[in-house]
Amino acid sequence: MNWVAIHSQALVSSGPQLGLLTVTRAKELYMFEIIAVTKALADESRVRLLAALEDKELCVCQLTELIGLASSTVSKHLSILRSARLIESRKEGRWMYYRLADALPQATQEKALTWLMGAINDQPRIRADRQRLAEILTKDPEVLCRQQSQDAAKRSSAGIKRAKIAQH
Repeated sequence: MNWVAIHSQALVSSGPQLGLLTVTRAKELYMFEIIAVTKALADESRVRLLAALEDKELCVCQLTELIGLASSTVSKHLSILRSARLIESRKEGRWMYYRLADALPQATQEKALTWLMGAINDQPRIRADRQRLAEILTKDPEVLCRQQSQDAAKRSSAGIKRAKIAQH
């Protein structure tokens, strides 16, 4: 029995009018789940993040290093995956760690991840990411994070300098 059927059955017993409205609402929520998962899987970077998290928990710095995007962009992608309930996060000190959701909330997420991992397993980009991730995991995450912060500060100050030059 799927999520809608289980919830519908429980809610219909509350009364015919309330049950009908609630069944409709449950179907809308189920559709929302499907759309959220579909949107989450519709971006190459998010698919790469999911593949990286397949067997392990990683910190944001490791994921940022792997994907090669700004940390704010990676955080946005992670937020979308978390909203679709495909991943979970935990904070430890100043570190944020991500992993695939332990108990997927709906069959929608479970089926989507099973299909995705099977479909991308042998893709060249994913194989290259796995090799790159093995290298990244040899580095101390604190050093990696500090280096990314310094690089971001350099890019920011370079951008300010270019803007000042352009004004003159």
